[in-house]
Amino acid sequence: MRFKYVCSTCGREYATDEIMYLCPECEKENDGKTFSKGVLRVELSDDVLKEASKKTKVEPEDFYPYETKHRSAFPIGVTPLLKPERIIKETGFKNLFFKLDSQLISGSFKDRASYLVAEQALSHKERKIALASTGNAGAAMSAVGAALGLDIVLFVPYTAPVNKLMQSIIYGAKVIPVKGTYDDAFALSIEYTKMYGGINRNTAYNPMTIEGKKSISIELFEQMGRKEIDAVYVPVGDGCIIAGVAKGFKDLLKAGLIKKLPRLICSQSSKSNAISRALNYSDYSMVNATTIADSISVSLPANGRMAVDYIKESGGWSVEVEDEEIIDAEFALAKCAGVMAEPAASTAYAAFLKDKTHAEEVLGKDANIVVLLTGTGFKDMKVFDGRVKMPEAIENDVKELKRLEF
Repeated sequence: MRFKYVCSTCGREYATDEIMYLCPECEKENDGKTFSKGVLRVELSDDVLKEASKKTKVEPEDFYPYETKHRSAFPIGVTPLLKPERIIKETGFKNLFFKLDSQLISGSFKDRASYLVAEQALSHKERKIALASTGNAGAAMSAVGAALGLDIVLFVPYTAPVNKLMQSIIYGAKVIPVKGTYDDAFALSIEYTKMYGGINRNTAYNPMTIEGKKSISIELFEQMGRKEIDAVYVPVGDGCIIAGVAKGFKDLLKAGLIKKLPRLICSQSSKSNAISRALNYSDYSMVNATTIADSISVSLPANGRMAVDYIKESGGWSVEVEDEEIIDAEFALAKCAGVMAEPAASTAYAAFLKDKTHAEEVLGKDANIVVLLTGTGFKDMKVFDGRVKMPEAIENDVKELKRLEF
């Protein structure tokens, strides 16, 4: 076997080829009011890690728990690593990089998890995948489903951005809007799988979502020329992205390819700060998430406990930003780096801007710092309503040019 499951709460190990979601023992303790227990971690066999360590260039496939056969039908990388010259000059951080996962096929980082879940489904001869999403995960799973001929059933909060929902509909998914929150849609999607079968793709609930997301760390390792990465700013909602980033670097560490983990910086809106609160105050209770950054608006993080553990292990910390700071960062990315990032992705850059002084003290301005930009801004243009005004048209007359002030 290439892998085994390990409960991140109690440490029980499960060596099985069968599909597993949560630890059956720890799952019984979940009360719907505090962070979930029993999230399973995938541990690769020593043979898999040893084989990867011998390669002069590694790829995500070297660290996947499943054999992947369809990457040519749905390529998931390598996404660009941008060095923003104007922002570097302005901030003084000489080795600042933006990882542009907005360039993946569906426009977000969520393609990574969705692709591996699709491979999991196909390896088990399943054709139906159900999930909940505020938009990006659903669009990603729907895109992969379209490419590989899978049936996607998507539960979404009815308030999710229409552009993201239309993506999934156009890809051919069965979209079911729910009069409630993401957490409500999450619960319904799990019940749907229990009733009708298929695979459930929900983040953290299905351990393969974290395994798929770790591919970004394998890419970064090679893109950075195998140089040490000092810190990664990650937008955080349910804790699955930052756990995936951590897992990728932990696998590289176990394979002997890196000497230490980069510090993981949990970037959250102050209006959806459950993991930040847990990290700083050991408070694992539900919050009332209301942030404009819908992709990271989560009241009860599905992978909160694992995320907190990984952040602490890396020596990282959390940064909370206001929603207006997120929008300001979104504008700054567009105007100073030519990058359109959605609010959730812009949260990571907003956190970096707010954290500059602290980062300089801890890391130094020569540190290799990566900011993850996880989704394209074209998915959620509504956030600009009232903030951007279309210029008035001029007459088709050369004399009108004299009125222009630039």
